[in-house]
Amino acid sequence: MRKNIVAGNWKMNTTLEEGVELASSINDALKGKKHNCDVVICVPATHLVSVNAVIEPETVGLGAENCSEHEKGAYTGEISASMVASTGATYCILGHSERRQYFGENNEQLLKKTKLALANGLTPIFCVGEMLEQRENGTFNDVVRSQIEALFSLPIEDFSKIIVAYEPVWAIGTGKTATADQAQDMHANIRMAIREKYGDVADDTSILYGGSCKPTNARELFAKPDVDGGLIGGAALNADSFMGIIEAFD
Repeated sequence: MRKNIVAGNWKMNTTLEEGVELASSINDALKGKKHNCDVVICVPATHLVSVNAVIEPETVGLGAENCSEHEKGAYTGEISASMVASTGATYCILGHSERRQYFGENNEQLLKKTKLALANGLTPIFCVGEMLEQRENGTFNDVVRSQIEALFSLPIEDFSKIIVAYEPVWAIGTGKTATADQAQDMHANIRMAIREKYGDVADDTSILYGGSCKPTNARELFAKPDVDGGLIGGAALNADSFMGIIEAFD
């Protein structure tokens, strides 16, 4: 059975001290309360160990924002999936549009990263999404399908462990948001592609919406049948706004 999930992606924000304070605030706000979704925070790699020390795993899940396509070795500055797992993190964002756009990550690399994340017990949050030009020229469904199909060589038992996040690139940090109907249409198309390959696994796959999701629009988005939560950027950097999105499931 698929889960409702609200995951924060802090990106390259907060000092270590600020990050620990934010994580503590989120943990304290959630502690002892019943919410109708799982909550995850994906933080800069420098913060993982310290943040893990101030959150409770039954309250907040911890994730990294990326991992290397290499298992280990002479790759200065890279962070392996095993290193991520050793910090206590259990999730890892892969294929975020900023990684694809600014760092040239391609489907082949992302498949390698996904395999390594899974091999080290991490749950990948695998991102797909189209650019504005692709939305406007009508190729957006084909673009997103090709991105999710990059994982279709995985055996069913591995794919079943993956969370998908749809992020229309034109709606990230722009203040623009896909309408709830646009989000639902794409989520339904992603689920259909998964069903064609993996059958009933599609019904158990959580598909999150990422793209200027805020407390003011989260309830409408999350009410759609194929939208199972959000991958939250800017609004995750403030405990009150992040809680406002979490409470959209109540």
